[in-house]
Amino acid sequence: MSQSQSNPLTRRTPLSNPSPAPISVPTSHPVHAQGQIPRAYQESEADKKLRTHSEGPSGPPNAAFGGKRRSASGSAGKLGKREYAILGVILVIGWWVRMYRLGRPDSVVFDEVHFGGFATKYLKRRFFMDVHPPLAKLLITLSAWVGGFDGNFDFKDIGKDYIEPGVPYITMRFFPAILGLALIPLTFLTIIALRLSLATAILGSLLVAFENALITQSRLILLDSFLVFFTALTTLFWVRFSNHDSEGRAFTPAWWLNLTLTGLALGAVVSCKWVGLFTIAMVGVGTIRQLWLLLGNLKVTPRQWIKHFSARALCLIIVPLTFYMLMFRIHFWILNESGDGDGFMSSEFQHTLQGHGMEDTYADVSLGSKVAIRHVNTQGGYLHSHNHAYPGGSKQQQITLYPHRDDNNVWRIVNASSTDGPASYPWDELPTEWVLTGTKIRLEHVITEKRLHSHDVRPPVSEVDFQNEVSGYGFPGFAGDANDDFVVEIAHRTRGKRDRSARHRLKALRSQFRLRHALTGCYLFSHKVKLPDWGFEQQEVTCNKNPTWENSLWYIETNEHAQLPFDADKINYERPSFFDKFTELNAVMWRTNAGLTDRHAYDSRPQSWPVLRRGINFWVQNHRQVYLIGNPVIWWSSTLAIVAYLGIRGLMVLRAKRGFRDLHQPKIAFYDEVCSYLVISWALHYLPFFLMQRQLFLHHYLPALFFAILLFCTVFDYITSAIRPRTRLQVAAVILILAIWSWNHWSPLAYAGPWTKGKCEKGKWLKTWDFSCNDFHEDLGMYKAVPAVSSAKIENITPDSGVTTTLVEEAPEPIQNVFEAVEPPIEEKTVAPVGPQNEVQMQESTIEIPLDGEASPAAKAEDTRAPVGNDAGAPAVTDKEADEGGWHGGADEDMKHDEDDNQVRVEEGKAPIGVGKETEVEVPEMELDKEKERLVDELLKKDGE
Repeated sequence: MSQSQSNPLTRRTPLSNPSPAPISVPTSHPVHAQGQIPRAYQESEADKKLRTHSEGPSGPPNAAFGGKRRSASGSAGKLGKREYAILGVILVIGWWVRMYRLGRPDSVVFDEVHFGGFATKYLKRRFFMDVHPPLAKLLITLSAWVGGFDGNFDFKDIGKDYIEPGVPYITMRFFPAILGLALIPLTFLTIIALRLSLATAILGSLLVAFENALITQSRLILLDSFLVFFTALTTLFWVRFSNHDSEGRAFTPAWWLNLTLTGLALGAVVSCKWVGLFTIAMVGVGTIRQLWLLLGNLKVTPRQWIKHFSARALCLIIVPLTFYMLMFRIHFWILNESGDGDGFMSSEFQHTLQGHGMEDTYADVSLGSKVAIRHVNTQGGYLHSHNHAYPGGSKQQQITLYPHRDDNNVWRIVNASSTDGPASYPWDELPTEWVLTGTKIRLEHVITEKRLHSHDVRPPVSEVDFQNEVSGYGFPGFAGDANDDFVVEIAHRTRGKRDRSARHRLKALRSQFRLRHALTGCYLFSHKVKLPDWGFEQQEVTCNKNPTWENSLWYIETNEHAQLPFDADKINYERPSFFDKFTELNAVMWRTNAGLTDRHAYDSRPQSWPVLRRGINFWVQNHRQVYLIGNPVIWWSSTLAIVAYLGIRGLMVLRAKRGFRDLHQPKIAFYDEVCSYLVISWALHYLPFFLMQRQLFLHHYLPALFFAILLFCTVFDYITSAIRPRTRLQVAAVILILAIWSWNHWSPLAYAGPWTKGKCEKGKWLKTWDFSCNDFHEDLGMYKAVPAVSSAKIENITPDSGVTTTLVEEAPEPIQNVFEAVEPPIEEKTVAPVGPQNEVQMQESTIEIPLDGEASPAAKAEDTRAPVGNDAGAPAVTDKEADEGGWHGGADEDMKHDEDDNQVRVEEGKAPIGVGKETEVEVPEMELDKEKERLVDELLKKDGE
């Protein structure tokens, strides 16, 4: 093996011919006659090493498994018949390990709640929002479609049965399992590409095959199998490209092929999860080093350096970015219908979805216009009011922000300049008068005839001095007072196309404006704060004396006026381009991902991952359990290899200060080159998690674990490089026996297999391993005596049946799945056309419907959302980022009236609670039979005596 081949990552020889080239020195040089070669013509020591061929970094002992030395071509990644045969055997073993009882468990496990649910939404083409890019979810959906899944299973509960509904869950799990299996040959080929021995390649691939955490993640409908696969694929192509580059084969077809494939793999890994950005950083660091060394090579001309830079920029920046954007293009093409993710996006984005469109509306807004006003910053909720009062403060009518179209969102703009004007005007008959910036107006709520009102009263939730309550105030015939007056301040920036007139004259969908309270100077304001149940969890609206600019901006969505001619200018939302939608969705994903800060029962911090301090409880049912835990032998050995290398490397740096030249030895230099690359790769995939405050779990360490295993194999290769190949194989066999024993010991947790309480307790090597041993049987024979109970029949299990079931209780999830909701009841008073019902669980109208003796109120929809796994679909954003209204329904649905028309809240099985005056509850008198009456009379007589 040549010394040039011992630099597999970054070095490049400038010579296209690996044989030594004579150095030509002009005879006219003044020092030629003295037999000296000028410094400008001397070959550098680095260039000499790059083109000097020798036996290899370890000399003759560095032979392949079996004692036969690999050829140069074989060392570059080409395998012979023997290597293919060995790899085939390893694949058979890996197939058995990965595919064993793939259909168990036969119910929803952990984050299959999210990612199986996303497949349902893809098949129904309903838009949803998730914090992860779409590639892995699209591949899961493809497997579901191939399996014949119709999208009618909701995946919403951990432990929900797959069998009875006929969900092709095995097919959906098969594709992640295939990628988990493909990780095994990728490890084999990568170790060969790193110039390590065949015995080391066998060891590394089998360690990956028997790693319990990788097995568990690859057997379920989860994203991590895709992520680790594409990370390993990127590593293989990058190492091969670096080999070609260091051997002086730049710009050859093989060089271009591996560079392009590296870029495509980078695009794929970042399109599965944003953790793929760490893989991009890994390749970026290697690229910078390559370009830096080329810049210092005097035989590389500036023009050649620019070609190297341009090729890498094209393949490692443009290609991954194009691939990433293409995945979102497919994502938008499939999800073209309105869904439960609409509330995360802007109004313009929402109106690109089918069922969320709107008719053109009149552009010019005048006094007397009936308008629907939307908030700019918090996903565009409508300024809303309904016939319900605040329980405290002024106890006047509530003003809220509501996310759906509704007649209660309609306001009339009234002139407030005339202080002594009548209570109302015939606006439909008066000529139009445009609303300009600086115009003083009043907003009349059309349904309840209340005016938007503010005064020096603290809001019910944001009880601070700079916040004033906003309410609905007034009654028919009342002209109002000065607290109803607001001044229109139109912002300079318009929405959509540039319209200069919209900067000073109020126009629908174009002008953005603020409403300043004329008396107090506060601004109409809304933020991500929700009202309690009495406000139906709708968004709070206040008048803020110190508002942020964005949260005090509003715009008009719909506008109508009887005096406007039919052919008056009409406008609609401008349709955003793909780049606008792409940018907006990624910004929402970033904000939502950063907001996942709530604690979880099984989360963990990065410092605990390398020592395998704890795992994740995925599923417990029928005395079986799926618990994500790594193979301790493999896990701790890889961590020990990292510590050992860092310690020895630090020692060599100290020795270098004392004049020792350890790193100048070819063998040590070669292994240091490989180990340093793998340690940097491990660090880039691990250390950034320390900067994150979001929820983190053990499975976030899996990409870093892959590089830790490769590093352990490199250390093994170095330690055993001086011994005979047969002895090296024996040492590898001992390590594999320990790893396989460890895999077998904890395999019941990976395969949901039978286990006993005794073995489980003995398997808790660390006190922090919190899998539940009490859920297993005392004896393995009991698994045969007690048949497995389908999760569909769990409700029929009695306490005496001997079967225990632990579902979500063993893995409590504090995060609600905001993407799953019961469809709201259809209300009659809904502005049409609005398309299909939004899946967010909210009522579509808060208009109070009078109840008579015959009519019955609509039953309140049950909130069936279940706590689920996390690291997906915007959990906890109900209170932060997403659908700013949360659960908004039920404003009138559970209210009744007493004889005095006071509202009374009635709940099933409870006495009614009065909202108005006190409500009496009639209790029927208890009747006694004659025998009991006689006994009572006797007791009363005795008491009287």
